Amino acid sequence: MVDYQQENIFLKFLCNFYKKTIQDITFVNSKSNYFYMSLLYLLGIKIFYFLVFIASFFNKKAQLWINGRKNWRCGLKSLVAHNEKIIWFHCASLGEFEQGRPLIEYFKTNYPDFKILLSFFSPSGYEIRKNYENADFIIYLPLDTPGNAKFFLDTMKPQMIFFIKYEFWYFFIREIGKRKIPLYLVSGIFREKQRFFKKYGKKSRKMLRFFTHFFVQNQVSKNLLNQIGLNNVTITGDTRFDRVYSIATNSKDLPLIVKFRNNNLVLVAGSTWPPDEDLLIQYMNKNKGRLKLIIAPHEIHTQHVESIERKINPDIKTLRYSEANESNVEATDILIIDAIGFLSSIYKYGHMAYIGGGFGKGIHNTLEAATFGLPVLFGPNYHKFQEAISLVELGGARVINGYSQLADVLDGFVKNSNLIKEAGLIAKNYVEEKRGATQRIIDQISIKKQQS
Repeated sequence: MVDYQQENIFLKFLCNFYKKTIQDITFVNSKSNYFYMSLLYLLGIKIFYFLVFIASFFNKKAQLWINGRKNWRCGLKSLVAHNEKIIWFHCASLGEFEQGRPLIEYFKTNYPDFKILLSFFSPSGYEIRKNYENADFIIYLPLDTPGNAKFFLDTMKPQMIFFIKYEFWYFFIREIGKRKIPLYLVSGIFREKQRFFKKYGKKSRKMLRFFTHFFVQNQVSKNLLNQIGLNNVTITGDTRFDRVYSIATNSKDLPLIVKFRNNNLVLVAGSTWPPDEDLLIQYMNKNKGRLKLIIAPHEIHTQHVESIERKINPDIKTLRYSEANESNVEATDILIIDAIGFLSSIYKYGHMAYIGGGFGKGIHNTLEAATFGLPVLFGPNYHKFQEAISLVELGGARVINGYSQLADVLDGFVKNSNLIKEAGLIAKNYVEEKRGATQRIIDQISIKKQQS
C-alpha cells in the first residue's frame, strides 16, 4: 500500500531541493579561479543533504538532523532583537562543545553585554546541550551553502566567531572573511594527511587564510600551518584540560555508586561500543569476584542494554542504574549506566578506566577519567588524539589490542595496586600540567583588541 503522506513529503522536498540548489549555484562567483571547485563542493554538500533526508525515513539521528534544520530562517529571525551584540561559537558535536565550553563560560561571565550563540552540526551535540544555560541561542548550523551563509550572517551579525577544533565550512568561512569578522580556531589540530597540505588543496588552503588566528594543540600543527605560509598561529594546548579539571573540582556525589563500590576494586568503562563490551564481559565472565565493573555504553537504548545483559553469565549479578537502590546495588557485580549526563562524576569512584571507541573510529574522552587519577585503557585506534598518545608514552595509559592484552593488564592491576597508583598519578599530573589553554587564548585575543 502506498504511503501518500510520505510520497507528498518526498515530492515537496524534491521541488524545494531543486529550487534551492539552482538558487545557490547563482551565488557561486563564476569569475573566481575556484569556480568549478566551489561548484563541485556545493553539489557535494547538496548530495550529502539529499542522502541524509532519505536516511531520515528510517534513522532517528538523520531525522533529528533534518528536522532540526526545518524552517531555520524563520526561527533565526525570531531569535534576535535589534542591535544585540553576539559572540558565535560553533561545535561539530558534544566533544567539541566540551572544548569550547571554558571559553563560552569566560565570555558569559566577563562580557555580560554580549549574547552567546552556540551552533552544532550533529544531533548528538545539539540534543544533549540544547538547554545549556550559558548560551542565549542554541541552534543547528544550517547547510553550508553561499545563500545560507549570507542569510545567517546578515541576521545574527556576530562580532566575534570561534570554530572549535575541526570545523571548516567553506562558504561560511569565505563569507565571514569577506565581512572581516574576527574568526578564531580553538584547540585546532592538523595532520599532514589533511587536504590543506596536499597538492590538490589550494582551495582549502585559501579558506584557512580567512582565520584571524589559529590556537593549536601542538608543535606539529603549528609547523604544518607555517609551511603553507600561515604564521598567525599560537600553541595554546587543548581547552579540554581546563574543562575536565573544572569537572573534577565540581563533580556530583553519587551515593549509589559509593554503595556499589564498597571496598571493591572498580573498573569504569565509559562510552563503550559492542567490541569493547565483548572484551570486558569476557573478562568478567572468567574472573567473577576479582573486581566490579561499571559500564556506561555510548548507546543506552533498551535493545542495546538488553544485548549487553544477554552476554553476561547468569551467576554474575547485573543491574541497571535506573533500577538500582540501596538494598540491591551493593551485591551487584556489573552496573550498567542506562542514563546520560554523569559519566564524568562516576569516574571519581573508580580505580581504573576503560575508554570505548578504540576498536572503531576512535576513542572517546580519556581526560575525564585521567583527571581523577585513574589509569586509562583503550583500543588501538587512538592516534588522532594527542592526549592519548602522550598518556601512553608517559605510562598513564595502556593500549588494548585484544582480549589477552586486556586480561594481562587487568590481572597486573588486580595483583599489584601500586601499578594502579603509579599510572593513575601520571595521568592526574598530566592533566594538571596541561591546564591553562583557555587563559592563553584569552590573553591573545586581548592583545589583538589592544593592537586594533
